[in-house]
Amino acid sequence: MDDQNKNLILATVLSFVVILLWYTVFAPPAPVVPVADETTVQTDVTAAAPTLAPDAAPAGVGALAAAAEAAQTELATAPRIVIDTPRLQGSISLLGGRIDDLSLVGYNETLDADSPNVRLLAPVGGTELNAAKPYYVVYGWSPAAGLDPTLVPNARTLWTAPDGATLAPGKPVTLTWDNGAGLIFNREISIDDDYLFTINQSVTNTTATAVRLAPYGIVARHGIPSTNSVYVLHEGAVRMSDGKLQELDYKDITKLDTVPVEGPAELIDVAANGWTGFTDKYWMTTLAPVPGQSFTSVIKYTPSADIYQAETRFPVVEVAAGATASTSSLLFAGAKEWETISRYQNDPSFLAGLFGAKVDPNQPQINRFIDSIDWGWFYFLTKPMFSLLHWLHGAIGNMGWAIIALTVIIKLLVFPLARKSYVSMAKMKELQPEMEKLKERTGEDKAKMQQEMMALYKREKVNPASGCLPILLQIPIFFSLYKVIYVTIELRHAPWFGWIRDLSAPDPSSILNLFGLLPYAPPDQGSIFYILSLGVLPILLGISMWFQQKLNPAPTDPTQKMIFAWMPWVFMFMLGSFASGLVVYWIANNTITFIQQYTIMSMHHKRPDLFGNILDGFKKKPAPPPKK
Repeated sequence: MDDQNKNLILATVLSFVVILLWYTVFAPPAPVVPVADETTVQTDVTAAAPTLAPDAAPAGVGALAAAAEAAQTELATAPRIVIDTPRLQGSISLLGGRIDDLSLVGYNETLDADSPNVRLLAPVGGTELNAAKPYYVVYGWSPAAGLDPTLVPNARTLWTAPDGATLAPGKPVTLTWDNGAGLIFNREISIDDDYLFTINQSVTNTTATAVRLAPYGIVARHGIPSTNSVYVLHEGAVRMSDGKLQELDYKDITKLDTVPVEGPAELIDVAANGWTGFTDKYWMTTLAPVPGQSFTSVIKYTPSADIYQAETRFPVVEVAAGATASTSSLLFAGAKEWETISRYQNDPSFLAGLFGAKVDPNQPQINRFIDSIDWGWFYFLTKPMFSLLHWLHGAIGNMGWAIIALTVIIKLLVFPLARKSYVSMAKMKELQPEMEKLKERTGEDKAKMQQEMMALYKREKVNPASGCLPILLQIPIFFSLYKVIYVTIELRHAPWFGWIRDLSAPDPSSILNLFGLLPYAPPDQGSIFYILSLGVLPILLGISMWFQQKLNPAPTDPTQKMIFAWMPWVFMFMLGSFASGLVVYWIANNTITFIQQYTIMSMHHKRPDLFGNILDGFKKKPAPPPKK
């Protein structure tokens, strides 16, 4: 076997092993249809009044449990304020002042025309929302320095609001609660055109003595969401603390060290910039204190109620007699759109518009907010790759063609290395007569043959290992593009043309029903027969790999020949269940590689005998000579 075939086999086998590992460990799971949660609604024990500061007095667990149990029976009938924006629909419960009912306008559960909007937040005990586990945001004040806990708002506090109030862009809503003992609490909630809430909390002390209390914000999630989670994607808690990103899976949260009073928890003091919350594949609910504000970032779990919490706890403030104290913070609740999140991170004008204050344009707004998207290990490739894909999508207007355009650009960028590899392979072919003479001259002396072979390579300036460069370079590019297609919402439900209506999902066509010509539904993705349900794109992928192989004659060794013969069809089945966008990239990449390799080999007077190689593959193997 010559060195060219060795390199080609090495590169192919390496690619096969990598794809096999990726398919085994990271392949997208079968979709799961959500079912109604028939379990008893959990009580939101810890969300009622957490421990927020060293001198803050937490309410007893028994009292909180009783309050939460009573509160869940009242939530269904409690008055609500409607949320009506171009991107969000929902409501705020005046019982506890919770933001606990939120759906995303423009994002549907499925591609069906009558599919409902994606629901992000859901209340405790909501009759119409039983299919969604409780998931909500609460704000409040924690008592400190001996202040009676009944004097601050809790889960059963019934706030008041102006009649007919509706939260909309440019139309903030103010909730008010008078504790009847000299403290008046106000909470002004405003929202922009996208997914950002601004929460301004204030307390006015009309008593004759100073009081101490601490503001807080909580995102509470009952149980683990019923989503399709795989290792390649992070779902769970995510937070930034003074420039340090931390991701905690739900199972990791349950294993946190036990903190007195808190339970399993991790507290981080943030000096100036940070945020914390929960992230799903495409959606996120995140508390973001105003930049420059110190706070304590908390991730915790309550085993008895199966509640996960992300909290921002602010320092205790002292409100003098007759004075008012206030605090402001931000809440992001929506889709992880790259452009929207980038604006909240990089545009200084939005904070100035919210708070009417001068903002330093050289300072980050929501610090490193774009890292809330899980870019993966190859983030240094994934981020710029998605930025380019996003720009191409805006310029072309179709994500499928944008992926093909991205493939062309990537191939142009790596062309110098690819050209060097193809030239080296062409030179290796030219050296075949010299190699044969060398083998005859050295005979069985393998050491001498290896020595003279290396001298020949050096004299002719040929690198036998360069044939692997294109494949080696493809591995991180493939992984990065897989990550982009799998985790970024811009690919979700993005159509290409014809039957490809969602580039983030596998090709829906199937050879088993002749691509829709027969009146039979193909196997579901969870079926063991799904791997046989090849769509048009996976078949084109196999054909493109097969044509690429035919640029070179088949190896003479029977084992090598068999491996090469099966390789395109093995890849076809393996990648058949991958996202259509990734298969489109692979087909485009194979096609461009074929053109490049054919052109370069022709330039070196080694034009491939494509049709001859194809015909050779169909010739019958000659019968072995009869034994004497």
